[in-house]
Amino acid sequence: MNLILFGPPAAGKGTQAKKLVAERGMIQLSTGDMLRAARASGSDLGKKVAAIMDSGSLVSDEIVIALIEERLPEAKATGGAIFDGFPRTVAQAEALDAMLARRGDKIDHVIRLKVDDDGLLARVAKRFAEEGRADDNPESFKVRLQAYNAQTAPLLPFYARQGKLTEVDGMAAVDVVAKAISAALDQPAAGAAEREVFTASTDADH
Repeated sequence: MNLILFGPPAAGKGTQAKKLVAERGMIQLSTGDMLRAARASGSDLGKKVAAIMDSGSLVSDEIVIALIEERLPEAKATGGAIFDGFPRTVAQAEALDAMLARRGDKIDHVIRLKVDDDGLLARVAKRFAEEGRADDNPESFKVRLQAYNAQTAPLLPFYARQGKLTEVDGMAAVDVVAKAISAALDQPAAGAAEREVFTASTDADH
């Protein structure tokens, strides 16, 4: 199973990914982690990545796709892949689909942790006041949230048209969100243009 997990900063995406890794044996493919690992590996691809990063340039989509492709056999042998931080654009999503299709594979599910921006900002402001974490600074967080929303907005209809998008209430308790994600993943891949929205209330009813 190949899963894309969308969620803005502080929405709990990392927590849910870790649960899926622990409970389903899936492998989290974080682009940041893969780039750092490639750089440290000393491989030909890793040397190319290091040179690009040292120059201050952005690593191309082609290289990121190549890094993902290297990890797919490992993911397929376990519980599947969780794509984290990629794709960020429709062009990247199309490139990912094309690479997977060449391997006779596909994205099976796309889960969006749907959050209330004002509620999320309030959560972060409270945490910043209590813990003082630099990345929780409310003003800088607001910029990060706006950037995330702008990046992912075009991707949602892209995957909805494929019948792969499920929205989960990301403002619910951690365990409730985890159960909703699990329920979505246990559904057969949809062929219709829309999927059920799994919310906290939906979960409670089941």
